[in-house]
Amino acid sequence: MFPKNFKIGFSEAGFQFEMGLTGKDENTDWFKWSHNQSNMEKHMVSGDNPEDGAAYWELYRKDHDMAQYIGMNAARIGTEWSRIFPKSTEHIPVEIKENNNDIVDIKITNETIHQLEASCDQEAVNHYMEIFKDIKGRGWYLVINLFHWSLPLWINDPERREKSEEGSIGNCFDKKTVVEFSKYAAFMAYKFGDLADRFATMNEPNEVFKTCSDDKRVESYHIRMKYFIEAHARAYDVMRNFTKKEIGIIYANGDVQSLNNEDPALKNEVEYEQRYSFFDALLKGDVSWYTNACRRKNIIHGENQRDDLKGRMDWIGVNYYSRNVVKRTEKGYENVKGLGYDTGWISYEKSLDGRSVTETGWEIYPEGIYNVLMSYHNKYHLPMMITENGMADDNDILRPRYLVSHLSNIERAIEDGARVEGYFHWALTDNFEWGSGFSKKFGLLKIDYSSKRRYYRPSALVLKEITKYGGIPPELEWMIQDKF
Repeated sequence: MFPKNFKIGFSEAGFQFEMGLTGKDENTDWFKWSHNQSNMEKHMVSGDNPEDGAAYWELYRKDHDMAQYIGMNAARIGTEWSRIFPKSTEHIPVEIKENNNDIVDIKITNETIHQLEASCDQEAVNHYMEIFKDIKGRGWYLVINLFHWSLPLWINDPERREKSEEGSIGNCFDKKTVVEFSKYAAFMAYKFGDLADRFATMNEPNEVFKTCSDDKRVESYHIRMKYFIEAHARAYDVMRNFTKKEIGIIYANGDVQSLNNEDPALKNEVEYEQRYSFFDALLKGDVSWYTNACRRKNIIHGENQRDDLKGRMDWIGVNYYSRNVVKRTEKGYENVKGLGYDTGWISYEKSLDGRSVTETGWEIYPEGIYNVLMSYHNKYHLPMMITENGMADDNDILRPRYLVSHLSNIERAIEDGARVEGYFHWALTDNFEWGSGFSKKFGLLKIDYSSKRRYYRPSALVLKEITKYGGIPPELEWMIQDKF
């Protein structure tokens, strides 16, 4: 059973769900990127148009009604920076304090907020207000997330921005982004601080700083990562002026394992490089990984310890879909093909471990969600929420067992002491899945994109039984298997 106040809801991101009827937003880098003919020819994008999507912008009440029927009592909603500020806010002055290439403080005053208010798209702000009030009017728990990969064109124009020395191919954060993101974050806290139960500054920044550059060297990865950490920390500080609500960050996770569990030292090395170096900076102020990277590249840097970053996180959002199995190579390490996230792209092909695979080529590994939660708990003892978990499965063949097996492992983690306070399924409806377009179906609700009609998939009714019971009902326990 889940605790009495446990939240079960859905996650969504503005760009992937909002468009489809009249609410088109052409002011993002991803809108331009997805329409680029060269990208289509290179198969970097599908050719599907995000403006043909699920239309949550207009149909949010219908989606909320159907989620309520399933028994959901929470939502994690991603807002679009480009809708709030379709035009640049660079002209609005703020006081910035820097030290050795680090942004250590940004001052956002009431006058700054007044100028941001004058620059925002008031219709978009009011529409988000209506969406959030509909959620809160149902007695639900609301998490507002500020950044989910897409950036305003005035921050990043993918067709105009030249590659930097670090091999940037688009939306890597830089000093300008840190400053402008802080303005946006302060404004969002000011406008929506009374409605949000929690804020997240970013969703899966690690997926961005991992892929936003052609330079895959570890030291370059860590130098890029530093800007996202600063953006969160500076946003945390300025938001604190306008809200007392908890502020966290949402991170993409795989259950890191060495091949056949033969190299525990490698597991620890990879977990630190890919996960805990990020969190150690924001909870302990430890940026030794960054200063080491700077030394290797002869870049000016500050100290290993930064108090301006320390303690800038109140809760952790855990996204989990599969595992990462790694092995050592001459150059370091690599993911093992045929396992975890690197299983393959043929739908329902079995992994090397004999496990089922989703339509995105990810091995279904439910026990990994327990391992990740316990690892975070033992290291940081912070409250957590599962902010994304789900699978692409148009015919709903495996999703019912996926749901039950993952939620069972979350129950187990809570019983073993992990402070897990909620579960947000990705996703309520089918959505625009970035470069894959509409081909990957993550929804508990199936979307007919031509009519925008919603249909319950069987897994939605399985989740309804779980929410009604407050845990996994005995009648569904046959579905609790880690390997299927």
